[in-house]
Amino acid sequence: MSVESIDTLVVGAGQAGLAMSEHLGKCGVPHLVLERDRIAERWRSQRWDSLVANGPAWHDRFPGMTFSRSDPDEFPPKEEIADYFVAFAKKIEAPVRCGVEVTQVQKNDGRPGFRVETSEGTIDAKQVVVATGPFQRPIIPAVVPDSAGVLQIHSSDYRNPEQLPEGAVLVVGAGSSGVQIAEELLLAGRRVFLSVGPHDRPPRIYRGRDFVWWLGVLGKWDVQAMKPGMEHVTISVSGARGGNTVDFRHLGGQGMTLVGRTESCENGVLHFASDLAQNLAQGDAYYKALLEEADAYVARNGLDLPEDPDAHRITADPPSVKDPIYDVDLAQAGITSIIWATGFGVDFNWLKVDAFDETGKPKHQRGVSAEPGIYFLGLPWLSRRGSSFIWGVWHDAKYVADHILTQRGYLAYSPHP
Repeated sequence: MSVESIDTLVVGAGQAGLAMSEHLGKCGVPHLVLERDRIAERWRSQRWDSLVANGPAWHDRFPGMTFSRSDPDEFPPKEEIADYFVAFAKKIEAPVRCGVEVTQVQKNDGRPGFRVETSEGTIDAKQVVVATGPFQRPIIPAVVPDSAGVLQIHSSDYRNPEQLPEGAVLVVGAGSSGVQIAEELLLAGRRVFLSVGPHDRPPRIYRGRDFVWWLGVLGKWDVQAMKPGMEHVTISVSGARGGNTVDFRHLGGQGMTLVGRTESCENGVLHFASDLAQNLAQGDAYYKALLEEADAYVARNGLDLPEDPDAHRITADPPSVKDPIYDVDLAQAGITSIIWATGFGVDFNWLKVDAFDETGKPKHQRGVSAEPGIYFLGLPWLSRRGSSFIWGVWHDAKYVADHILTQRGYLAYSPHP
């Protein structure tokens, strides 16, 4: 069987893989992008029906192309985002081959490059860019046993309220996915319990500017490493229904029951941690600190941005915060469904190279791995806080492409006679 050869192989045709293709093309690097499904497949099939971008269209995009249907300050729906990437791939003439799964990558023996096994044959590649993203393996903690008799799904499998059986719903997770799904269920008339863990809570709009603008001018997108101990702190933000600041207390006042972290389940009774007030206070502290930094920035630069005193008011505690609930009997509460908005893990079992630490995490510096010729792209905090966002991955891809181009120059060198 013949073996196909390529200079650089990119695995994945989502936002990371397409950004990589654009920069490799500009650098003149021959490459191929393999995608096991369709371009931007996760936006279509692993998101709920009403999902929109968490950032406005002017911000959450690649520099060279705007959204065709959404206005700059609108939040594009998921199907438009997927269509955007399909159109982008066509625009840059990305060499994408869909329906091809990479099953194994291993280093060539005694010569440079890698042997890549795929569902359609073998490819020999000098470099491999792993652009499969962070949403590979949905995580559902082993907390509630199947014997509890409730439907348990991950947020990536949730589509709409009609998908769930009649009854109350527990949503576990205070990040963007958890809070948006919980609010949608509440508006659909469901009784909703929301398990709130540690989180950062930025304002959606402050003094006429979206929070993405504030994080940009305040330099927060460029923070290069997460603070120690903050690995499990998520960000609570929403573009749903035109975009509003996430306010857990307001949701509680609207009838949602707030509880702390979900810890265990025994004999059909859920047990929650006593950290609800602490987690809300932490979110408030982040919120207030960002407002103070924004005000200082306005004053320092003499900007004519309208004051927003209402943004500084914290909503009063709802009953579930004043009188915390630590235990809930699933049957008595009528809970028939649990949605776990608890994030994802990565799966690199197919990558048989020396590019991982003892815990299985990629060893890299700005995407350049410990294994020469292997690169990672699209991972959270790859180079900075903005790395996992659409615009952030584009800039990371440029750095990786430049590194590949430089290495190709070294390998092409030969002494002058």
